[in-house]
Amino acid sequence: MMDIKVRFRGFLPVVVDVETGGFNAETDALLELAACLIDMDDEGRLVPGDMIMRHVEPFEGANIEQAALEFTGIKPDHPLRMAVPEREALADVFQPIRRRLRETGCKRAILVGHNPSFDLGFLNAAVARVDYKRNPFHPFSSFDTATLGGLAYGQTVLARAVQAAGLDWDSDEAHSARYDTERTARLFCTIVNRWQELGGLDPATLAKG
Repeated sequence: MMDIKVRFRGFLPVVVDVETGGFNAETDALLELAACLIDMDDEGRLVPGDMIMRHVEPFEGANIEQAALEFTGIKPDHPLRMAVPEREALADVFQPIRRRLRETGCKRAILVGHNPSFDLGFLNAAVARVDYKRNPFHPFSSFDTATLGGLAYGQTVLARAVQAAGLDWDSDEAHSARYDTERTARLFCTIVNRWQELGGLDPATLAKG
């Protein structure tokens, strides 16, 4: 039976979604950060694991576009938002990932996202701003569910790929980091598991590599 360390060549998949104040990772605020660990069950199937989500305080001088707030519905100054500074948010998300790396024997986390260059860009920018020294993620490699959705279902939009995979999609919940992360995690697991059911990868071959 393969384990997750063998399946992804020492990488631990972690699904990440961010909600932001715009498209520029260097100047625009990081407002929400969510991550879902990916586990492997006793039958070698991927399953979504623990979820971590934080509302994030805009960094000093951050730009926030009104159009971005209208799109996400985020109200940065809402008193019940309970946002935390970037460093605290990163620590809260990274610590359980580092713990899972030790438990699984994986050497690095790899970000799974829907068009992940966006999420990874904002994550790396926040890490640089606060000079965070223990970032568990590979700095540039990622798995893209837009590409996987296009391959498996002919759909690259997250909502359509999720529905094509036979999963539920709630438009009212969309564009929150928690919901989009959970749906992306389900989509990623569904595609990888389906590939394995169709013949996929030989565990013995993987173990030799």
